[in-house]
Amino acid sequence: MKANFPFKLLLAAAVLNTPLLRAETPKVEPTNAAEAAAKKAAADALIEEKYAALVATLSPEQQAWETLLQQNLGNFYLPIHKRDKVAGRSTAWDFVQDAAGLPKVLLIGDSVSRGYTQAVRKALAGKANVHRAPENCGPTANGLKKIDVWLGEEKWDVIHFNFGIHDRNTPLAEYGARLEQLVQRMAKTGAKLVWASTTPIPDDAPKQQTAASVVERNQLASKLMEKYGVKIDDLFEAITPQLAALQNPNDVHFNAAGYDFLGQTVAAALEAALK
Repeated sequence: MKANFPFKLLLAAAVLNTPLLRAETPKVEPTNAAEAAAKKAAADALIEEKYAALVATLSPEQQAWETLLQQNLGNFYLPIHKRDKVAGRSTAWDFVQDAAGLPKVLLIGDSVSRGYTQAVRKALAGKANVHRAPENCGPTANGLKKIDVWLGEEKWDVIHFNFGIHDRNTPLAEYGARLEQLVQRMAKTGAKLVWASTTPIPDDAPKQQTAASVVERNQLASKLMEKYGVKIDDLFEAITPQLAALQNPNDVHFNAAGYDFLGQTVAAALEAALK
């Protein structure tokens, strides 16, 4: 006797619903935010422990430098520095052990300056001791607050400096007045001063920035440097023809080749100033 049609359908459904043939949706455990936070806290605590142990082994001069970094790097850069230090990675924040008889150079600038610091040191190895300010120097307003900390008690032969990207929304008159005060303060050190023009930035409406803002501030800074007899390292002019290859898309920062190019350009300007 033939099975009727509905019975066949029921049998097929039962077979397809067996564990072997049924396509089950994988179960995904919900993210445990508390557990993830606890793991991160434990990892951070371990870094802190290793960093403290490492610093304890350093010379007094190196420990003083680490203290300066702790006081100035801030919540963003300091954790990065500690991880790099524990991992043994060389960075722009490295302590510089001066080679006797070589001139001393100080780099002041923002994250772009930080990006090319290593390349400058490499290019001037055996020619100059290249130091940098112990933070992302940011806008001119921060410069006025921190300039004495950055200059320290050292006798600098050349100071290479820039303020611009972080001042893109600072009114031009205020930017010019603050920059002039900074030039006057640095000139009192007796060092030769080299102004680095601000590198290009993209138009970005959400961030309320325009490429023209940098051009305007570079023009103002150029006239100011002429007034005080400060040499200009025109990084804007040097890198603009190569932005497509050297700058990150829709970003103020550069790729590794870009920072190497900027470092070579800065090194050349410093060598000229040291002659």
